[in-house]
Amino acid sequence: MKLTQGCFSFLPDLTDDQITKQVQYCLANGWAVNIEFTDDPHPRNTYWEMWGLPMFDLQDAAGVMMELAECRRVYGDRYIRLSGFDSSHGWESVRISFLVNRPPQEAEFELVRQEIGGRAIRYSTIRKNVAHVPQ
Repeated sequence: MKLTQGCFSFLPDLTDDQITKQVQYCLANGWAVNIEFTDDPHPRNTYWEMWGLPMFDLQDAAGVMMELAECRRVYGDRYIRLSGFDSSHGWESVRISFLVNRPPQEAEFELVRQEIGGRAIRYSTIRKNVAHVPQ
């Protein structure tokens, strides 16, 4: 199962060259770039761990890619995402966010349907327990 979150989730994983081009696009627009990681990619988990501080005022994508390489070296067994934050008046939010690293064993989720009072239906997403299979 391939976890799909953020921009480009419908595409194959981006290469480092493609990631560099997206970072350069963010920097050209004046967005702050941020690297985050987690071992719990549940769709409702919006609070991932930050790798350092957001990178403001960069002109070259090489600085971000250097930090990404270091984050992959330390947390290569986790999900890593890159975000571009637009701080301009009227936006002040994340404009782009996408996965740049996946663990060897993808997380699996299950949709659970529960009937409750008044014939209402409640859905929830739970993480399935998956035994690690050595590759």
